[in-house]
Amino acid sequence: MPLHVAPAPAPALRSVLAALGSPTAVREARTPSLRAAQGPVTPELPLPVHVLDRITPQGLSATRLAGWRFLIRCGDRAVAAAESMLTPDGWAFSHFFEGPYVTSTELALKQAESLQHPYQPRLLSVPGLYMLTLWLHGDTAADGAEGHPAATDLLVPLAPAPPGIAAYRPHQVADLLPVLTLRATRLPLLGSPAA
Repeated sequence: MPLHVAPAPAPALRSVLAALGSPTAVREARTPSLRAAQGPVTPELPLPVHVLDRITPQGLSATRLAGWRFLIRCGDRAVAAAESMLTPDGWAFSHFFEGPYVTSTELALKQAESLQHPYQPRLLSVPGLYMLTLWLHGDTAADGAEGHPAATDLLVPLAPAPPGIAAYRPHQVADLLPVLTLRATRLPLLGSPAA
């Protein structure tokens, strides 16, 4: 089934397009692959980035929207990503980046296209485990900026995943949550791949 990608807020997309059109922003970005891109680059596949700030022994705490991430495509592959964030003045460009999460997001999205159930793709960051997952939300008509993982939603850990958690293997939230809860309550906070 095809994935139902939620539209990003127009100002978030405009902020990324403006940054891509700025030679200064691209030149100063710490993304060699973006600076070396031959041909036009385009932001695609906007994904809302939600952050799970805390996991309690009882399970999930509230998630919050941290921004929108766009894969930056040049030709047939993603060469970088760009994020926009909500500020008191509205949506603003945050930063460009590259690294393993760009490639693993693209791979996980391709795998999710072959699933039998339609999903709305999102990203869920678990800072306490330095973990990023592709969150496949079952309500394809939902506002991508809102909501919490439902028990039947799927979480697909992206590479690099924490030790003992297989990357790219889809788990229902109800099945993965006890593992995350156990780990998060035993480990000190490490930081976040997308906070």
